[in-house]
Amino acid sequence: MGRVTAASVPQPRATRAEETAAAPGGRRSLAAALLLGALGAAVVLLASGQTWAEGTVAVGGGSVPLDAAGGDVTGVPTALAIVGLAALVAVLAVRRAGRFLVSLLLTLSGAGAAVAAYLGASDRAALDEKAAGTTGDAAARVEALTHTPWPYVTAAGALLIVVAGLLALRHGRTWPAMSGRYERDGGPRAPRTTRPAGAAGPDRPEDLWKALDRGEDPTHDA
Repeated sequence: MGRVTAASVPQPRATRAEETAAAPGGRRSLAAALLLGALGAAVVLLASGQTWAEGTVAVGGGSVPLDAAGGDVTGVPTALAIVGLAALVAVLAVRRAGRFLVSLLLTLSGAGAAVAAYLGASDRAALDEKAAGTTGDAAARVEALTHTPWPYVTAAGALLIVVAGLLALRHGRTWPAMSGRYERDGGPRAPRTTRPAGAAGPDRPEDLWKALDRGEDPTHDA
């Protein structure tokens, strides 16, 4: 008989969770991406609802104040922030090439929201449209136009989404993925064992009585 050494004994394969824990910075980068992505999307959604531009329009010898919220100027940042949130969740549900594509989508959604917010910081079309509607004159233009800092706050929030996407692109391969291999208690499913035909089941009283009728000892462990 050959000598059995420690090297010849098969070693258990490391689980995905153990590999993730061993990966340097894996869980830290995941926590950072989730925090930055969620925070960035929240900032974009909040700032897009604030006033981005203010002005007045002349009506009957006087002036009427007008203002435009971010959603009046452009709805792109809000839409892309929602896409970013969806991608942030989906990045944990996919693996390999799918994770890369979702991470890329997360990055691009943040970049697109940032660009749209920056361009909206100098927009006057939304207030000109309100001026025309207020006066009933399609040629009316807003006067004393000013812009608030909220478009730049929106762009800053979108950049946080970009950072989350870059983290996913860089470290996403070390992150765990959602799996259906676990029960509600978080532990792995116990393998089912087959029982020979006619053997008594410990949790079925009728099998115990049948075993006794056959003259078998149901408490005997073969």
